[in-house]
Amino acid sequence: MSRPTAAIRLLIADDHPVVRDGLSSMFARDQEFEVLGEAADGAEAVRLAETLRPDVVLMDLRMPGMDGVSAIRELTRRGSSARVLVLTTYDTDSHVLPAIEAGATGYLLKDAPRDELLRAVRAAARGEAVLAPSVAALLMNRVRAPAPGPLSKRELEVLQLVAAGAANREAAARLFITEATIKSHLLNIYAKLGVGDRAAAVTEAFNRGLLVPQPPERP
Repeated sequence: MSRPTAAIRLLIADDHPVVRDGLSSMFARDQEFEVLGEAADGAEAVRLAETLRPDVVLMDLRMPGMDGVSAIRELTRRGSSARVLVLTTYDTDSHVLPAIEAGATGYLLKDAPRDELLRAVRAAARGEAVLAPSVAALLMNRVRAPAPGPLSKRELEVLQLVAAGAANREAAARLFITEATIKSHLLNIYAKLGVGDRAAAVTEAFNRGLLVPQPPERP
């Protein structure tokens, strides 16, 4: 039986053949989906995504060679239209935040029930954010109560662009991350600096010596 023309086209990237086979078989049983190909590492995922142009890439994070986050970042840099749905066993800060910052549309855990995974792929294909409950809770806690301490390297990069007059969209393009991630960084910056808006954040950063005024360019 042929696939419907509107089938959601998938690329599966995971370094474990058993996982790839299991996912491929699961989606192959549903006429709503079409598996275009499989990749065993991030570099192969990037190559196949450019060639096959899937709607959604199911991306593992820990893979040999180019890992999942690096692959997501490269797809974002290349302007790929594919939505990346992370499918992994890890839900800690050190895994979730880099993947979201790199441009992942969603983040799901491998213990998710079949129906939940199918719904997540459908939502990702529509461009909707999809997060496992534990991941959503982690991100909410980060926004509500940012970790105390100095600004991170990425937060400083965002603030430098804001100080130079960059809008959120321009800053996102310069850093190869999403506008939503820029907004999240700004919320953390405001909380850490004790301010409520962009102008106040820039002023406070200069007062604290976090930003240094740039000399005017010579004619």
